[in-house]
Parts: sequence; C-alpha cells; structure tokens
Amino acid sequence: MNAMILVDLQNDFMPGGALAVAEGDQTVAVANRLLPLFDLVVATQDWHPADHLSFASQHEGRSVGDVVDLNGLSQVLWPDHCVQGTHGAALHKKLDAAQIDHVVRKGTDRHIDSYSGFFDNGHRQATGLANLLRQQGVSDVYILGLATDYCVKYTALDAVQLGLKTSLIEDGCRGVNLKAGDVAAAIRELQAAGVKIVQSQYLFPLSSGKGPE
Repeated sequence: MNAMILVDLQNDFMPGGALAVAEGDQTVAVANRLLPLFDLVVATQDWHPADHLSFASQHEGRSVGDVVDLNGLSQVLWPDHCVQGTHGAALHKKLDAAQIDHVVRKGTDRHIDSYSGFFDNGHRQATGLANLLRQQGVSDVYILGLATDYCVKYTALDAVQLGLKTSLIEDGCRGVNLKAGDVAAAIRELQAAGVKIVQSQYLFPLSSGKGPE
C-alpha cells in the first residue's frame, strides 16, 4: 500500500507568510494533481504554541537565523510561525483538503522543535505518523511539501530509517536555502540515505490499482 505525505503546506510557509518559502505555493498544484493516485494521504502541520522556543522572539538579543542550543540540540531560530489556531497555521486554501485522510500535527511541545513528520528533533517523542502508516499497511511513501532542506528532508530520512520505501517528489518541494546550496545538499543527503528522487510527471496510476510507480 502506498501513501502520500504532504509536508507543511501551510499559509505561513507560502509567499506572504511569516516564514515564506519562495514559490512555496507552486507545490499545491502538484499535490492536488497527484492526490487521486494514492491509497492514503496524510498531511503534516506545524502547530506551535505562541511561546515556542524555536522562535527568535523568545530569545532576548537573538535574531532570526541565529543558531542556539535548545535543550541539548542545535536550533535555528525562526520568526513566529504556524501558531496554533491562527490563519498562518492553516493548510493552504487551494489544497484539496477533501482528499486528505489524516492530519498529523507536530511542534506542539514548546521546548523542542519538530521538523520531521514522524518525531521531534531529538527523537524523544513520536507524532503518531509511523503507527498510522503501520496500521494501514503502508510500505511505500511519496513525500512533497515545504521545505526541502528542513521538514521535508527530515521526514524523508525518518521514513527510510523506519523501513519504508521512500520517494521524494522533487518538483513538489521548495526549499528555504538559508545558505546557498542548502537544497542541493539536502537532495544529495537524501539520495545517499536511500531516498528515490522522482518528478511528478513520471508518477502514473497502474492498471492494477497499486498506485504510482
């Protein structure tokens, strides 16, 4: 059984949002085109408390982009974003939400960030996504969303480590690129870990009903 994981297709990561990813909105059309191909569709959603410690606003004298130690983990400081219940945390209005089977929320613990859709950054707590996929008999996952070099990358890496056959739909992703080359480096890291890099145009339903190949 196959599943699509839509990573953080939320307003705050779209152009005009608090943590906008360039061309982030272009991922939505790719997602909508592919959704009917999959047996199961799961969306992840950053869902931060307003005082989350990954926010630069919570660290006096610090700025967005600074790196600090947060409870023993290296943490990039971000602008306030995807605060629980706000418009910025909502999924993009053009995303075909009717085809999403489950939404998994992450980043809810003030004291630790959660890039991956599966675990927090310290792998201390699970989000429930792995159990969901296991219960549904999923063996293959296809991942797209925002951002390539952060939440998408860590979601894909965890998927591989959990034993899932993992593909990244590259044209359905966009990156932050805090430093030039971050996105390209992320793709190389994913390939080295065993993630297959694919383009949406090559994903077609099989006559057997098994989904994309």
